[in-house]
Amino acid sequence: MGVSMGKHVYLESDGKLLLVYNDGSGPAIPKMGRVDHDSDTELIRLPTEEELENFGIPWEEIRTNRFRLAQEDHVVTHGKPLVDWPGEWAWKDSVISDNSVDPVARESVYRTIHRVVSKVLILNSKREVLMAKVSRGFFTGCWTLPGGFVDYGEHPREAAIREAKEELGIDIVIEDPKGETGESFGDDDGAYIREEIFTDDGINWISFTYKCHADFEYEEITPKQDEIEEAMWFSISEAIDNAVSIFDIEALNRLK
Repeated sequence: MGVSMGKHVYLESDGKLLLVYNDGSGPAIPKMGRVDHDSDTELIRLPTEEELENFGIPWEEIRTNRFRLAQEDHVVTHGKPLVDWPGEWAWKDSVISDNSVDPVARESVYRTIHRVVSKVLILNSKREVLMAKVSRGFFTGCWTLPGGFVDYGEHPREAAIREAKEELGIDIVIEDPKGETGESFGDDDGAYIREEIFTDDGINWISFTYKCHADFEYEEITPKQDEIEEAMWFSISEAIDNAVSIFDIEALNRLK
């Protein structure tokens, strides 16, 4: 008979994750790409705190995530195992594609994947900042710096340039003093990197904010329909007052 699935412990080290079978034995190893799951296939899941005591694994608590799957609430305690590299544990990457792995374990792995966003702080010759009022998404009706999600295989610097073009129809150049995306040029890209987990659902965000200089007249700016309501130049103090994202506010504060 299975244990209560309400509380779980997530131990990960160097890409390895501790999983157990439904009777608490393990370590259990998923099979990537396994589609069929029936009564003859044993469930693979996260261990409970009590089961970890049987393994004798020392660990330190890092954080606690809470989320709901279907109609059941789950509490997942993330911890750091105080052991050498656990070679006999499951590779984290193999968890998501095995249907024999409990959805709570798969959801927990999913929530450890970074959400990477890239933004750009555009300054004109008057030291004004270009901001966009968003018409959909989390910041609907609010002013933000141009930017968005970094695509797979895309450098954050390239993402900021692409997002400025997509959202506002403008072509910008961000200095690349270290040559991260090609030949080095310029001496200051203003790069500011911030990581944050905002709520106890455990979604982790990393934001890259770059700085560039450009003068655009309003007639040169074409906000993307259904995404950007309008664009406007603000003084630095006005931009800080209007910004709502902590990533934007901290990047703007550095200009002072």
